[in-house]
Amino acid sequence: MSAERPARRRDSARTRELLVKAAGELLAERGFERTTVRDIGERAGVDQALIARYFGGKTQLFIAVLHAETGDDVPLDLLHTERLQELFERVGRRGPGPVFQAAVQRPHDAAVESASREQLQVRMVAPLKEAFAEQGLDRPQLRAEVATAALIGVLMGRSAGALEELAAADPQELLPLVQRLLSH
Repeated sequence: MSAERPARRRDSARTRELLVKAAGELLAERGFERTTVRDIGERAGVDQALIARYFGGKTQLFIAVLHAETGDDVPLDLLHTERLQELFERVGRRGPGPVFQAAVQRPHDAAVESASREQLQVRMVAPLKEAFAEQGLDRPQLRAEVATAALIGVLMGRSAGALEELAAADPQELLPLVQRLLSH
């Protein structure tokens, strides 16, 4: 009589967490179009078929990544030093994420484009628009969009390294310059 091996227990919550983390890293590094489900599965250390099982596909996983990064908290507006520091640190560690990339490059997938734009509004534009409106500034939506675009340009230019002095500058040196840029 042969001993039966116990069935391997699946931890679906942990697997989902690993997939979201791996997808977030790869999407920040490569963008949506150049990230494959195979790469995500390999990075997460799980079978790529689990992406379809748990999320439905790469697009739905992308949207899960966006929601996981956002959480339930309303972010501070971009005029707050803490918020800028957090963005500089995150982009420095992981590169510009999918929301930043969506601001400068239109994804081919309509659902990805919609989710990215929504998160861009929620995370960056809306809190800034509200701050500008509270200050009584005219056209707060336009001001918030221009300020957001300027910040994304600074962070992406820094990440790409094409602007050497910007890329080499200490974030603490850049924060006051960016704050001035955003507040005018």
